[in-house]
Amino acid sequence: MLEITTKLDAQDGSAPQARLVLPFERRQKSRLRAQLDSGEEVAVNLPRGDMLRGGDRLVASDGRVIEVIAQPEAVVHITCAEATALARAAYHLGNRHVPVEVGEGYLRIAADHVLEAMLHGLGALLEHRQAPFEPEAGAYGGGHQHPGETGGGARIHEFGAHEQREGHAHEH
Repeated sequence: MLEITTKLDAQDGSAPQARLVLPFERRQKSRLRAQLDSGEEVAVNLPRGDMLRGGDRLVASDGRVIEVIAQPEAVVHITCAEATALARAAYHLGNRHVPVEVGEGYLRIAADHVLEAMLHGLGALLEHRQAPFEPEAGAYGGGHQHPGETGGGARIHEFGAHEQREGHAHEH
């Protein structure tokens, strides 16, 4: 099985020779097994906390450069008539530790009917789409940790299983 242990620097101009297409939930894991778009199996073993983004380039054990592609997935595209309303929507999503993609005049979240009802109540316009999902990594080097947590790196709550594995009750 092909092993991937290195992410290329963004300035490295190496052309990709293969593609790894993954949804956000899988791109936020630093260790996973997957298949290249050719069907070839790979084991990704990156440093803990290293999130993959669409456009990232990785180096495989055989020297090939592999481009990461953000797979289109079910997202809610959020717009508002006024910038203040969009900022309010972002605030309420952030207060719930929801992964949010911030774009020019819009927000995107993973589809969630409870959050959609809240956003609708705030006056947001919601559109369901199939699109790549690239949420913000966080203000402090990729996210944050809570007191007592260790383990090198941030994770996005909604998609991390760390708390369940360690029996850590988490309340906000």
